[in-house]
Amino acid sequence: MSGSIEPGGSGGSHAFGEAHAPGGSAQDGFRQLYGYLPEGVWAAPGRVNLIGEHTDYNDGFVLPFALPQRTEVAAARRTDRILRVHSADAPSGAVTLDLAALDPQRPPQGAASWAAYPAGVAWALLEAGLPVGGADLHVRSDVPTGAGLSSSAALEVATALALTDLYGVPLTRPELAALARRAENAYVGVPCGIMDQTASACATEGHALHLDTRSLDQHHIPFDCAAAGLRLLVIDTRVKHALADGAYAQRRASCHRAAEALGLPTLRDLGYEELEQALPRLADPVGRKRVRHVVTENERVLRIEELLRAGRLREAGPLLTEGHLSLRDDYEVSCPELDLAVSTANAAGAYGSRMTGGGFGGSALSLIDADAEPAVTRAVTNAFLRANLTPPRLTTASPSPGAVRLL
Repeated sequence: MSGSIEPGGSGGSHAFGEAHAPGGSAQDGFRQLYGYLPEGVWAAPGRVNLIGEHTDYNDGFVLPFALPQRTEVAAARRTDRILRVHSADAPSGAVTLDLAALDPQRPPQGAASWAAYPAGVAWALLEAGLPVGGADLHVRSDVPTGAGLSSSAALEVATALALTDLYGVPLTRPELAALARRAENAYVGVPCGIMDQTASACATEGHALHLDTRSLDQHHIPFDCAAAGLRLLVIDTRVKHALADGAYAQRRASCHRAAEALGLPTLRDLGYEELEQALPRLADPVGRKRVRHVVTENERVLRIEELLRAGRLREAGPLLTEGHLSLRDDYEVSCPELDLAVSTANAAGAYGSRMTGGGFGGSALSLIDADAEPAVTRAVTNAFLRANLTPPRLTTASPSPGAVRLL
């Protein structure tokens, strides 16, 4: 859909200090906020990582898929160098940014800190020498924030797709993902790997995405739980995680130090069969634990990929649980709520369960028979209530399409 570029230098009928939170679709919200129609609406999904946690920044393997939940960005070009961003879900109201003044040392703060993600995308595109200009953006999302489902990557990828489409910048989806990751690394300040943005940009419906984070080679593996009589239950513990608080960076640094001590470029270069001989060479007991997780997790990705290709989905369950125990004990990124969700779901009949995402809160996933969903859901909910915890949010996940232009 085309809209005239009415805003010029001063914008539409709403000044940002006066903006309200518009309702309805992203297109309707844009029109209510700015007083004119957007030129288009773009969407990018959140993701669940089936297996392969904290391997991406170690040049390892990951196996995510896109969620049906997505972030939508309605957008239109401006004739000046101003980026105006508004989210229906943020308390800050709208934020006005000068493209010429975007600075990783001074990202938006406080209630407007969410705006660092679209601002970072614009900054990364401009730093790469790509000819994007000013724009008005309105964001709507049903990807839960802080749930380990990559709401930040969905926002980054949807913004990048909107800006590059608006200004006719031809990027491949992997290139788009790489620029979105740079926004999060260099502008927002989270040293994440490439998995989340690649899953959001490149995933396909009905498939898990095998990504080699060193070579960036990717292939799509059929993943159809329903055909096998299974469901993948996502348990949002509602415990918010914050990867920018330093714990994520500490673990990444620990992996880097361990690889250096072993004389390796990254932990990717330590094979599973070499692990037991390598661990005694590390003096740091914490480093040994981190290395053990990364190497065994890479092996779990490859083993689960083989099972998916063979149509033996149920046999992946124990590997999911094995991955959770590794994240809990060796990588130390779980929390009591995630452990409760995993142990309760398994006791209620799940084939296997594990936390998904960066950890310190967020979500767990469980592989269950379709007809077991009510019992597992009831068991997990009751366990949280007995522990005087906020009831979790439980949904089923199916592999969905990656980023797309909607209008």
